[in-house]
Amino acid sequence: MAQTPSNNILLGTLAPDFKLKDTNSSFEYSFTDLKGTKGTLVMFICNHCPFVLHVIEEVVMIANDYRVQGIGVIAISSNDVTKFPQDSPELMTEFAFTHKINFPYLYDENQEVAKAFDAACTPDFYLFDNQDRLFYHGQLDDSRPGNGITLSGSDLRNAIDSLIYNRNIKNPQKPSIGCNIKWK
Repeated sequence: MAQTPSNNILLGTLAPDFKLKDTNSSFEYSFTDLKGTKGTLVMFICNHCPFVLHVIEEVVMIANDYRVQGIGVIAISSNDVTKFPQDSPELMTEFAFTHKINFPYLYDENQEVAKAFDAACTPDFYLFDNQDRLFYHGQLDDSRPGNGITLSGSDLRNAIDSLIYNRNIKNPQKPSIGCNIKWK
């Protein structure tokens, strides 16, 4: 299993806007449509990546915990579905249902959004403040498939808490590790 780290992106970078189709509802949404009053979590995921499958339950819990506190939550899949049909929009809908994803799971068919974010892997987490500036870009926690570390979401939870409560992030931002985005 290849391990690709997320790219280093300058904090304070403005969130790229986009308009993508939600595979849960068939509506098109922009970043502006989905952003939260306190901040916005954008994550690049896909259906088949073992790193995503390892963390998806915790990701859904984080989304449920923080959406009520003003954090918008957006998931995006940008993989090439010609080479990886298991990541097709139809199967994204099924994946969302199976894993109880009740936030938008958007399909980036032409991969322009992933390129605009400089996304590299799945999962790849971006937390923006209420001014749409990058506040955190890093890992969920230190747990990886097979490494024996319990999944907690501690790094991302700490970042979201720091954003909500106007604190500095306590720990250094470590890159996310996952499968590379499957480029066309």
